Amino acid sequence: MSQPEAPSRERLLDAAKQLFLEKGADQVSLRAVNTAAGLNPGAVHYHFGSREGLVSALLERELRPLWSGRLHALSGPPGTRTEVRDLVTALVTPFAELVTTRDGRVLCHLLARTALPTGQVLNVSPLFAPAPFEVLLGRALPELSPQEVTERCRLAFSLVMESYGRPLVKMPAEPSPFPHADTVIAFLVAGLTAPSCHTRDAGTDSSQQA
Repeated sequence: MSQPEAPSRERLLDAAKQLFLEKGADQVSLRAVNTAAGLNPGAVHYHFGSREGLVSALLERELRPLWSGRLHALSGPPGTRTEVRDLVTALVTPFAELVTTRDGRVLCHLLARTALPTGQVLNVSPLFAPAPFEVLLGRALPELSPQEVTERCRLAFSLVMESYGRPLVKMPAEPSPFPHADTVIAFLVAGLTAPSCHTRDAGTDSSQQA
């Protein structure tokens, strides 16, 4: 008995992945994706709404499993405090592993290009977003205000994206010098656990008024 045909959505994602890895995302048209998937010319727009929607769905399918399991292992009941180093390691390690292969480097580059301009990947589930990391970071650093946790989280994600995604802009098919994972982890831990600048500023203002 023959295997049932994959749903149209999965066929489109499979086709997009193969074409992106072979040619680079910029060189692939939606027409080519639809044709490779054996579907009609409007299939991508019907299932994903736009090219951006297709890219976001592909990134979530390919990359979310790399982080969700690690973060879930660090999650606990409300009130559980996670070590910042463990949290940062769960964030950085998948990137460090991905860039050891060409396919992984292409996906990291695509993720960086998609997320860096706006600070997020649009149209994805909350689990494939900074939100779970931010919640755990807030638990680990209760002395920080929610605003400062959010700001530090954004800076951390931007640094990781720049470190593992940007080097591929000039030579997407070749290995690039990436920072050692331990260096990135140590740098992020130091920044995330630094004393609150808002508290220091408030203390300075009070002493000046006195």
